[in-house]
Amino acid sequence: MAVLVLDKRKKPLMPCSEKRARLLLERGRAVVHRMRPFTIRLKDRTVEESVLQPIQIKIDPGSKTTGVTVIREDDSDPEHQQVVMLMEIEHRGQQIRENLTQRRAFRRRRRGQLRHRASRFNNRTRPRGWLAPSLQHRVDTTMAWVNRLCRLAPVTGIIMERVRFDMQTMENPEISGVEYQQGTLHGYEVREYLLEKWQRCCAYCGARNVPLEIDHIHPQSRGGSDRVSNLTLACRDCNQAKGNQPVEVFLADDPKRLQRIKAQAKAPLKDAAAVNSTRWALFRQLQATGLPVITSSGGRTKYNRQRLGIPKTHALDAACVGPVTAITHWNVPTLTVRATGRGSYQRTRLNRFGFPRGYLMRQKQVKGFQTGDLVQANVPTGKKAGTYQGRVAIRATGSFNIQTREGVVQGISHRHCRLLQRADGYGYALQPKPTQEDATRAA
Repeated sequence: MAVLVLDKRKKPLMPCSEKRARLLLERGRAVVHRMRPFTIRLKDRTVEESVLQPIQIKIDPGSKTTGVTVIREDDSDPEHQQVVMLMEIEHRGQQIRENLTQRRAFRRRRRGQLRHRASRFNNRTRPRGWLAPSLQHRVDTTMAWVNRLCRLAPVTGIIMERVRFDMQTMENPEISGVEYQQGTLHGYEVREYLLEKWQRCCAYCGARNVPLEIDHIHPQSRGGSDRVSNLTLACRDCNQAKGNQPVEVFLADDPKRLQRIKAQAKAPLKDAAAVNSTRWALFRQLQATGLPVITSSGGRTKYNRQRLGIPKTHALDAACVGPVTAITHWNVPTLTVRATGRGSYQRTRLNRFGFPRGYLMRQKQVKGFQTGDLVQANVPTGKKAGTYQGRVAIRATGSFNIQTREGVVQGISHRHCRLLQRADGYGYALQPKPTQEDATRAA
């Protein structure tokens, strides 16, 4: 992965390779500015002395995970792009929703615990453009990382997956009729919708990682329509075996699967609805940054990914957003950023009835450390001798737990810990490089 670089006044410079960053640190020309994402700060250079190239941030918004990619454009061909950094932001919208539901239940119980108190449900006004907290969290988290990347890299533009560009009309204004419907992106939008709705598996046998075909639940030869509610995904064997039979006949021996398919065919897409509800709010906030914002469609993203033979991940989907002719250096590890929050105001644990059971510490810091800090512990002797790096969970006794890649190491004294980065509400991990086998299996 590329290393982000700042000048001596903390202004962003062009990212450099890992080897060059290592040499700068060894020669004393740079210091570590941030561990995640890894950033160095030069001691002897400013922006005025450097040459900057166009760098863009590409965003693939998602309900649970948002893909973010930092790319560098070729000077001669802006559509020939080089990946600088791959990142996936894991949201905690579902956790926020569950916490609010629990808080509502506790409030309802307290209201009638000692004396009746009238409920308040219709005396609050919501501002224009209000979003539910679980949805607003997705927008805020994405914008927080866009602003952070703009401070760490010389970003010149943003590309976001939001709307569908009518590429056929742009290339050929005279196109019409069937030719218009069967253009370059024909079938990609509907297929992407069905893949999300049916969890990328065969509806009849549950097979995964196989080529899937679009099938009519009620056969078209028997009057079935092309509505999305009448479409599903099937592997080739199941599609051939079903033929033009009604689904009731084909699954007569499996009533449970038949009932599930009928229920799922009319079920709404909760994740798709969340993305659809937040896309305009995210787009307006991106425009407020003052950078030029380009939008593209999900079908265009999938078309680029399949045309270039790139595996399907959230981060690589972001790399394929917008006009692209070639992408290089995409086979690099992905930085996973998981939203963990900054703690809670709740100072006591609760049982399943909502009553307190024990109390938490009143102070958030112990011996200069706080839960969530990235630390490195060097234990010289004892059964736990060694070097550990990870997130720390503090205790009032000064004996901490450290969450490493291998697991949790308990009972590490604060005297052996060295702070690397303060807690910022996120957990970090590196995913391995994707392989070419992943590209062949990508749907």
